[in-house]
Amino acid sequence: MKIRVAGSAGFCYGVRRAVELAEKATARGPVYLLGHITHNDHVIRRLEDMGAATVSSPEEVPLGETVLIRAHGEPDSTFRALEARGCRVLDATCPNVTRIHDIVREAEARGRIPVIVGEADHPEILGILGCTARGRVVSSWDELEQIMKKEPEFSGLSLTFVSQTTAILSKWEKIVENTKKVCTNAEFFDTICNATSRRQSEALELAGQCDAMIVIGDQKSSNTRKLTQLCASRCPVVVQVEQGRGVDREQFGRIGTLGITAGASTPEWIIKEVSNKMSDEIMEIEQSFAEMLEESFKILNTGDRVTGTVAAITPTEVQVELGVKYPGTIPLSELSDDPDAKVEELAKVGEEIEAIVMLVSDRDCVVKLSKKRLDADKNWETVENAVENKDVLEGVITEENKGGLVASVKGIRVFIPASQSGKPRGVDLSEMVKTRVQLRITEVNSARRRVVGSIRAVAAEARAAAAAAIWDNIEVGKRYSGTVKSLTSYGAFVDIGGVDGMVHISELSWSRIKTPSEVVSVGDPIEVYVISFDPDKKKISLGVKDHSQEPWTVFTDKYAVGDVASVRIVKLMTFGAFAEIVPGVDGLIHISQLADHRVEKPEDVVREGDTVDAKITAIDEEHKKVSLSIRALLESDSVNEDEDPAEE
Repeated sequence: MKIRVAGSAGFCYGVRRAVELAEKATARGPVYLLGHITHNDHVIRRLEDMGAATVSSPEEVPLGETVLIRAHGEPDSTFRALEARGCRVLDATCPNVTRIHDIVREAEARGRIPVIVGEADHPEILGILGCTARGRVVSSWDELEQIMKKEPEFSGLSLTFVSQTTAILSKWEKIVENTKKVCTNAEFFDTICNATSRRQSEALELAGQCDAMIVIGDQKSSNTRKLTQLCASRCPVVVQVEQGRGVDREQFGRIGTLGITAGASTPEWIIKEVSNKMSDEIMEIEQSFAEMLEESFKILNTGDRVTGTVAAITPTEVQVELGVKYPGTIPLSELSDDPDAKVEELAKVGEEIEAIVMLVSDRDCVVKLSKKRLDADKNWETVENAVENKDVLEGVITEENKGGLVASVKGIRVFIPASQSGKPRGVDLSEMVKTRVQLRITEVNSARRRVVGSIRAVAAEARAAAAAAIWDNIEVGKRYSGTVKSLTSYGAFVDIGGVDGMVHISELSWSRIKTPSEVVSVGDPIEVYVISFDPDKKKISLGVKDHSQEPWTVFTDKYAVGDVASVRIVKLMTFGAFAEIVPGVDGLIHISQLADHRVEKPEDVVREGDTVDAKITAIDEEHKKVSLSIRALLESDSVNEDEDPAEE
């Protein structure tokens, strides 16, 4: 006879955690177990032999004593009663059950009616109901359908569905499928424990491959009974036993392959007992199983690498089933070094996760883990190889210090000297904190765990590549979007994407300007076009002025002789003043035309920058010259005053 044991047989995460907390607590003094900590009398008796006492209500606990809440959880009223009695509470409620409590409370706060799918008299269900005043319990779609027939208004209410953690998945799926057809305002939370689903699916698969099945577990255990039902649907011979003494070897005398599974309340030592009872001929299998059990009790040390299965995710940590004596927890701060990383992208219930052991706490019965540190160790080799391979890596700037910046690259601290930041000297580097950057690793000191990097090197290479692309494709008239890089007295240097070009002051504006700063500033975006270029000397002449808007044409389209224009005085001469009519076109106001009286010097009546009204008295199309007169307007005003009939 061959024996096959389901991989998920035995204590689930929640039960193991509760039992281990009870064991630790009894070693320190009296402990009262509120209700059966697990549906297995053998486990209960063992704990009672260690000094624990089982009670059925808070009133049975002496004032001020220690009470352990089982994995099934308790109603809110129980916690209030224990608090009133001054009791020290060890809450071993399974994280999956705690999540259901939170969902139910939040749903009721939103005015919804919680519907719990499960066995109405199960302790877990009673605990959930204790978190809601309006909750309803159904065990199947048929039961829910009957409620809807008796209460037609029920299907139109706002319903929130959750499930007992040990419910059969197929029953839950049937309820969800049918409810969606008749309820327009229902929401569903699949709260079946992943370990339960995995245990059930493994049992079903094993039952279909074996001639007989043994299901180990207490008759009072809900999940054990469900395993028995599932196995019976696939296997002709299914026997449920509580321990080795309940196994009749003769019953399996002609069986070719025997499968063994166990409920979540069954400890490993009972599974081993049943396995040993079967046959001396399966010693090799027994030894393998014994090794598996021994593995569950192995001691972990700080620094060990472990692989486990994500059992639950809470607002503060990821809980991991390691298959050893204690469960593992990864604080969210130890999940990733990326501040923008999302927990749901890094860990999913039911999936495997690797981590490093930070601490084994016998007091708290937990193994504290870090995925972030494991990732850092794995990535150290990547960083070391990056020096030789000249790889470009990405990191996040985490801080600024006196010498430069610090970046986190794959969980490793990388120092970036200020000179390698890619920023000009004197710039405030604190603005780079929390930004993502690309850098090259320039130095690695493994002994000191010191890494130095350069952002500037990557930027320089990118700029060189961009410059090469520009020189390969440059041509006269081609337009670029650039950035003003620096200013001189004769123009502006513009970065067009890896190459600097020069815009002469005369090309910056049609208006008469004295310095480039009158029209542009360093850092300004600017549209330019190529006037000329010299690949050998690496020089490019750029322009900004829009030649489609030639100033003389703009002027002649807008003005004619006799028109009055608002002009700006741009230059004073001994013989008069030049004034800008439109950008790029100036007119001369002769000294004799500056006023209606004799003027010794132009600056006696106007200043550069003044805006005045002037009459266009002549336009020389051939030489593109314009004559202006302020005097003509003043004399016109004087004549008008003389002819004012109000004075007659």
